[in-house]
Order: sequence, then C-alpha cells, then structure tokens
Amino acid sequence: MADKEQHISTEKVRAGSTPHVVRYVLAISLALAVIAMLLVLWR
Repeated sequence: MADKEQHISTEKVRAGSTPHVVRYVLAISLALAVIAMLLVLWR
C-alpha cells in the first residue's frame, strides 16, 4: 500500500523563482569586509 512518490520541481515548491542576487550580495559584502580589515590592520 505504498503511495507513489510525487516529484515536484523546486520552483513550484517555493512558489516562485530564485534569483541569483544572493551571490552578488555575498561577493560584495565579502570584498567590503576584506577591505575593511585591511584598512584596520594597515593603520
């Protein structure tokens, strides 16, 4: 009596698309953090 598995795409499960803006936010914030640490250590 095992039910069949339902395979649902991730976009349907999330009810929307997933933009890749998070990658840019992470890259920019990492770069700013490195620059800030270099400025702190340099002074």
